[in-house]
Amino acid sequence: MRVRNKFLVVILPLVILPVLVTGLTSALAARNEISQIAQRSMEFKAEQLRGYAEGQWRILVENALTDQPQYIAAAQNAVESYAVGLIGAPSEIIFAVTDNGTITFSTTQISPESAEVAELTQHHERRVDGWWTIHIENVPRVAQSAYFQPFDWTLVVTEREDAFYGVIRRIHVQSGTIAAISLALSLLLLLAFVRGLLRPLDSMSAAMRHIMSTRDLSQRVPLFHHDEFGDLGHTFNLMTEDLEQAYDQIRRFAYQAAIARKQEQKVRNVFQRYVPLEVLEQVFSNPESMLVGAKRELAVLFSDIRGFTGISEGMPPDQLVTSLNEYFTHMVDLIYENDGIVDKYIGDAIMAFFGAPVKHDNDALLAVRAGLGMLDTIEAFNRKQIESSLPEFRTGVGISFGEATIGNVGSERKMDYTVMGDMVNLASRLEGLTKVYGVPLLVSQSVAAKVGGEIPCRFVDTVTVRGKQLRTKLYAPSRALSEHTQKGWKLYHAGVKRYYAREFEDARRHFVAAGKLLPNDPLNRRFLSRCVDYLKNPPSENWSGVVEIGDK
Repeated sequence: MRVRNKFLVVILPLVILPVLVTGLTSALAARNEISQIAQRSMEFKAEQLRGYAEGQWRILVENALTDQPQYIAAAQNAVESYAVGLIGAPSEIIFAVTDNGTITFSTTQISPESAEVAELTQHHERRVDGWWTIHIENVPRVAQSAYFQPFDWTLVVTEREDAFYGVIRRIHVQSGTIAAISLALSLLLLLAFVRGLLRPLDSMSAAMRHIMSTRDLSQRVPLFHHDEFGDLGHTFNLMTEDLEQAYDQIRRFAYQAAIARKQEQKVRNVFQRYVPLEVLEQVFSNPESMLVGAKRELAVLFSDIRGFTGISEGMPPDQLVTSLNEYFTHMVDLIYENDGIVDKYIGDAIMAFFGAPVKHDNDALLAVRAGLGMLDTIEAFNRKQIESSLPEFRTGVGISFGEATIGNVGSERKMDYTVMGDMVNLASRLEGLTKVYGVPLLVSQSVAAKVGGEIPCRFVDTVTVRGKQLRTKLYAPSRALSEHTQKGWKLYHAGVKRYYAREFEDARRHFVAAGKLLPNDPLNRRFLSRCVDYLKNPPSENWSGVVEIGDK
C-alpha cells in the first residue's frame, strides 16, 4: 500500500467518525424529540375524545337516560362528530373498537376485511391506554388508544407511519447531505495536504526508478523542505554518490562471479557423466566431507551378462559396442529411475547402490524394482537382437541390503565414490549364484524382509559364504503371481519346511505335487533331487541343510 493511501486510511476515520457520530446523534435526538411531540399530540386528542365522551355520559346520567337506547345512540353520534372535528390532517383516522374487534365508528370508511380484527380484539380486551402500531388498508400506522368504560369502547387515534416520521426523514436526509458535503471537502483538503507532504518521497521514488532503468547513479533529488523529508532527500543524494563510486567495483565482482559460475557449470556438465549428480552436489556444497567415509545402511545390486565372452567372440567389435551401449543405457536408466547410483562398470557387469548419498525409506524395495525392471527390459532388448540376427543377452542380478562404508576412495589424482563391505561381496556372490540356481534374480534375507509386504519372494536356499560362519537365506522375488503359481509356491514352501525338519519323504510328496503346478521349475527340482538322495543316504546327525557357497 502506498504511503499516500496509508495516510488516508489513518486520517480519514479521524475525520469521518466525528462527523458521522455528530450527525447520527443529532438525528436520533431530533427523532426522539419530534416523536415525543407527535405522540403527545395524539395522546392529547385521545384524552380530549374520551373527556368529551365522559361529558356526554354525565348528561345521560344526570337526566336518568342511561337505560334509553335512543339517547345513548345520540350521545355516541355526538362523540363521533366530535372525533371528526379533532382530525388535523387527511392522513389521520379516529375510530372506536368494541367486542370482537368491531369498529363502531370511524372518521374514514374502513372495510372490515382490511383491519386487523384479531389485533383490534386483543387490544380491546386489555382495556388499557397505550401506544402501538397497526396495519389498516395494508398501510402501517401508529396509534394511541384510550379506553372508555361506559360505552365499552377503545377509542383509537391513528396516523400514517410515513406521515408521522416524515419530518424526521427530512432531517436525516438534510443531515446526511451536510455530512457528505463536509466529508468531500475534508477529503479534498486532506488529499492536497498529503500530496504536498509526500512530494519529496515521490521525487525520490521517481529518481530511484530512473536509476534502476538506466543504471545512471548520477541522478539526484531536489530538496523541497527543510525538515525530516528534506533530511531524507539529502541522505538519498549522499547514498547515490557512494553507490556511484562503488558501482564499477560491484560490476567487476559480478563479472568475475559470472565467469566462475560458468566455469563451475562446465565442470558439472563434464563430471556428471562420470560421477552421480547427488555426489557432485555434495562435492560443490561441502568438499571436505567427501573425503571422509561413513557407515550407511543401503542396498547393493550387481548385474552381469552371462556368457559374455562367447557373445563377444561371435560379434564384430563395432556391433558389440553398439549392442552393449544400448544394453547399458536401458539398465542404467532403470537404476536412476529408482533413485539408484551406478558405482562402476566391471567389464559387462554393473555395480549400483541405493541409499547414498541420499537415503530413502525404501531403498531395498527400489533396488528390487530396478532388478525386476532390468529383467523385463532385457526381454524387449533380446527381441530386437533376434530381429537383427544378433545373439541374446542373459542377465543375472544379485541384491543385498545392510550396513556398508560409503565414501570417496582413491588418491588426490583419481578418486571414486564407492561402497565397501561384506554385503557388497554378498551381492556379487548372489549374482554369481543365479547361474547355479537357474533363476535370474537372487536377493538376501535382509532384502526379502524389507520388500516381502509388496513384492512376493520365494525361498531358494540357505547358504554360507566360504570362510565365514554367517548363514544367509536366499530368495527369488517375482512380480504379481497367478492363482496357479501361488498354489505351487504354497506346496513348495511346505515341502521346504519339512525338508529342513528332516521329513524327507513328506517333503518329497510336496515337491512332487508342486512340480505339477510348477513344471520344469529348477528350484523345485533341486529340492526334490535332494530329498531322493537323502532318502537313500540319510545325512549325518549334525546336518542343518546349510549349503556353502561354491557347493552344488
